[in-house]
Amino acid sequence: MGSDTAAMADRARAQPDPGRHAEAALRLHRSPPLHAAPPSSASSFVPAAAPGPAAADDGAPAPSLSIMGIRGLPARHGGFETFAARLAPFLVQRGWRVTVYCQEETPPPAPESELDGVRLVHLHVGADTAWNSIRFDHACIAHALRERPPLVLTLGYNTALLALRLRRAGIVHTINMDGIEWARAKWGPLARAWLYLNEWAGALGAHHLFADHPEISVHLQRRVPERKITTIPYGTDLIQQADASLLAPFGLEPGRYCTLIARPEPENSLLEIVEAFSARRRGVKLIVLGNLRPERVRYHARVQAAASDEVIFAGAIFDAAIVRALRLYGLVYLHGHQVGGTNPSLLEAMGAGNPVIAHDNRFNRWVAGGSALFFDDAASCAQALDTVLAQPGLRLRLAEAATRRATTAFRWDRVLQRYETTLAALQHPVDGQHRPPPASSYDPSNFMDYGR
Repeated sequence: MGSDTAAMADRARAQPDPGRHAEAALRLHRSPPLHAAPPSSASSFVPAAAPGPAAADDGAPAPSLSIMGIRGLPARHGGFETFAARLAPFLVQRGWRVTVYCQEETPPPAPESELDGVRLVHLHVGADTAWNSIRFDHACIAHALRERPPLVLTLGYNTALLALRLRRAGIVHTINMDGIEWARAKWGPLARAWLYLNEWAGALGAHHLFADHPEISVHLQRRVPERKITTIPYGTDLIQQADASLLAPFGLEPGRYCTLIARPEPENSLLEIVEAFSARRRGVKLIVLGNLRPERVRYHARVQAAASDEVIFAGAIFDAAIVRALRLYGLVYLHGHQVGGTNPSLLEAMGAGNPVIAHDNRFNRWVAGGSALFFDDAASCAQALDTVLAQPGLRLRLAEAATRRATTAFRWDRVLQRYETTLAALQHPVDGQHRPPPASSYDPSNFMDYGR
């Protein structure tokens, strides 16, 4: 197997890989787009008008939602911000009034602005530190208590203890519970205890919970009854086109590199993946996107020390066009996340039709379905790389399976419709209970494919 891989690598160095482009063209030709392009993060800000008495067509007040728990919009940080950038304009287009709280390091030019019809409330708390993030969440809650919105959606439970005040004030509060954050290896005992307590506070104190993965729902059912939980995964797009010239600054060519996009933390398996890739000459590159600080973090230094000269550490990249190009033209995507729910980076790789090599755990197994090879350590990751790099036919089968899984289970339009249906039901209690209708009462066209 190793000699076959080496021969393939030699051929790849000698000439372009037209097969890769044929594979991509075949996948994209067979798969329809998921939906229209997302709202542009480059949309200009305009000062927000004072909140007015918006109303639905029948004269009733328009449904209203306030979103907190993220750094704000436009999305520049992570999965929750990207999700909010999808959900908020979608709801506005559907007649909702939506407010999103934004964390500001410097005093904003105005306390409020507007983006894609979404009202943004800017709260200045200073530098982006853990303590200031708690202060920001506290400020969001205080603002909501003054305005008394009918419904608040908090993305993440990191300060759920503080948010208990929302329920006491009669505000309907729902939380997307994210992954099992307190289990992450990066946290020390104090931070882990804080997160554990907040998970319990969020589960018990919120009116309703969202889980983005069936296994997260199973975990939450140890805290609360199943009827209090709605499972809706994250969404993804099909990536059908991108500017290949954006690869040039990294010294990359289409179909001649693998990708790894993750925060450089032990539970994301960066060290194991870099060791596996660097165990032998590959004849292709590995580009790693993530903010490594080897001078300050010992784990980061170990990752860099393990890398061969075929590994490129590109840092954190938030330019959507560059990330889209890196995904579309990549040969293989390596995904090492060990904890959490439905991971946006894995979904985006599947939407790009990337063959996937993923860490073997219950979260990734459900998301990827049959569209990935799996590993549990550096040795098995190296073996998976040997196999997939040496077999173009296997890469094509994995790519087609990934695209098919993305289009059947993780379409953004269905994700957003499910959220709207659930949020609308939560605003109108039945017999004093703020809970969405049972799944059987949803329009069947809105269902996800939750098959394993």
